[in-house]
Amino acid sequence: MYENFSSLNPIFQALLAGLFTWFVTAVGAASVFLSRRVSRRLLDGMLGFSGGVMLAASYWSLLGPAIEISSHGALPAWFPPAVGFLAGGAVLWLLDKSLPHLHLGFPVEEAEGPKTTWRRSILLVSAITLHNIPEGLAVGVAFGGVIEGVPSASTAAAIALAIGIGIQNFPEGIAVAMPLRAEGMGQLKSFWFGQLSALVEPIAAMAGAALVVVAAPLLPYALSFAAGAMIYVVVEELIPEAERAGNVDLATVTLMIGFTTMMILDVALG
Repeated sequence: MYENFSSLNPIFQALLAGLFTWFVTAVGAASVFLSRRVSRRLLDGMLGFSGGVMLAASYWSLLGPAIEISSHGALPAWFPPAVGFLAGGAVLWLLDKSLPHLHLGFPVEEAEGPKTTWRRSILLVSAITLHNIPEGLAVGVAFGGVIEGVPSASTAAAIALAIGIGIQNFPEGIAVAMPLRAEGMGQLKSFWFGQLSALVEPIAAMAGAALVVVAAPLLPYALSFAAGAMIYVVVEELIPEAERAGNVDLATVTLMIGFTTMMILDVALG
């Protein structure tokens, strides 16, 4: 099965991986059919875990390969990763300021971005969609990066990244759908909004793969761009949300567990 998957076009591989990460989000959102509420401690623990996975993936699956590829180029090895990393953070900052959204656990009065009349559910989906764009992009450029043939940018490493992103997408689906259900929204509608935010991942994955397949010299910039965008999300969104209710120790421990989980996945499979 692995050999058959490896023989596919990288863009199609990225699409399948993006669909997998979306599916896991949908499975998490489906928890609204089993329960109406999720404890704040559990939610904060899941957010911390997601942050840890993203931090580890940013280095082992993205920055590490970007640095390795750059070491064989004409420019200093640090230049493409540094430029891409800062550009990824800058783009997410611009999106953060230009798109109305609401972080989990925050009252609607604290919505960020331009003033809007959007309902709470739409604002929540906007926030997680912003979060999911760099995740999908990261998966896409990882699969597209296989064309360079470097060991750290292998199909196995890209699969490890997709699995890691998928694992942390499960609590994300819960984190969006369950609060909406607790506020009285129906099961189907809560599920719909919970999975909706992840639909951007297959699209972003295909776009990322297509970019580096068409323009291979952009690969180290694209890999580090995705890493910068993911780090921005962790620092600006996940960590503050996980610690907002005072569960600092829990969020820290689960972040460490998430980081270790992704590290093991990448080293073992990649």
